[in-house]
Amino acid sequence: MKRFANRREAGRALAARLADRSWHDPLVLGLPRGGVPVAKEVAEHLHAELDVVVARKIGAPGHPEYGVGAVTADSEPIYDRAVLRALNLTEEQLGGICAEERAEARRRTALYRGAKPLVIGDRDVILVDDGLATGVTAKAALGWIAHHHPRSTTLAVPVAAGESLRRFTTRTVAVLVPRHFRAVSSWYENFDQTTDDEVLSALSKWDTTGNGE
Repeated sequence: MKRFANRREAGRALAARLADRSWHDPLVLGLPRGGVPVAKEVAEHLHAELDVVVARKIGAPGHPEYGVGAVTADSEPIYDRAVLRALNLTEEQLGGICAEERAEARRRTALYRGAKPLVIGDRDVILVDDGLATGVTAKAALGWIAHHHPRSTTLAVPVAAGESLRRFTTRTVAVLVPRHFRAVSSWYENFDQTTDDEVLSALSKWDTTGNGE
C-alpha cells in the first residue's frame, strides 16, 4: 500500500474523496497541529472555510504518550473505559493531568483563533486529522462540534486504523485503512512535526469565505 509523500499530498488525496459530495456552507476544522496542513488542502479544494478545533490527549500517569482520554478547551473529557479498566485507573486519578491539558487546549485555541468567532450551526462540518490511531482526540473534538449543532459532521483522515474507525457513529472518510496499521507516521515518507508558525500561517492566509490568498 502506497505511502503519502507528506501531509499536503495526503490532504489532496483526501480532498478527492470528499469532492464528490454536495456540502452545505462547509467548514473544515483541522486538529492541530498535524491535521492543519491536511485540512488546508481539503478546504482549498472544497472552497470551504478553514479553522481549527483543539483537543488534547490525556496521557497515562508516567506515560504521557499513551492516550487514555482527551479534552477540549471547554468541554467534559472523554475516556477510553476499556483502557482505564486495563490500567486500573479512575477519572479522579487523572484530574490533574486533565486540568493541565485543558489549560493547554485553551492556550492553543487562543493562539490559533484569537477573538475570531467560529460559527458552526447549520453547517456541514468536516473534522480533519493527519491520521486516526486510537481516535480518542477525534472523539473529544467531535463531541465539542456536536455541542454547537452542525447540520452534519464528517470525520475525514488520510489513514486510519480500521478497528478505531469502526467505533465511530459519525460519518467517516479514510483514504487508507491498512490491514497492519502500526502508526500514523508509518504511512508518510515525511512526517516532520508541524509547528505553531505553520498552523498560524495556514490560518492567516484564509479569509472567511474559504479562499486562500
